[in-house]
Amino acid sequence: MAQLLKETIAGLMHKLEGKQRGKHRDEPWGTLKKAFTKKELAHVQLHYFDKGILALRVDSSSWMYSFGLKKEALLYKLRNKARVVVRDIRFTLGEEA
Repeated sequence: MAQLLKETIAGLMHKLEGKQRGKHRDEPWGTLKKAFTKKELAHVQLHYFDKGILALRVDSSSWMYSFGLKKEALLYKLRNKARVVVRDIRFTLGEEA
């Protein structure tokens, strides 16, 4: 009985940790979606968020330049509104595979 209870609690804790990781992994993207216009959202995707670095995939060099100009303003919004620490935003060129 005690072993079954221990396994159940361990499984529940594992599921909760997974939900928290997934939630925080995408959390900066939710804040950024509010900062981008509809037109901009069509050209940018979340690539990864790891150790405070948010990488966004952009579909063309002209959009990469445009987003680069807005980088400081985006970082400011993220640092004030996101529940996770965002140290930097990096843009990569290419479409989702």
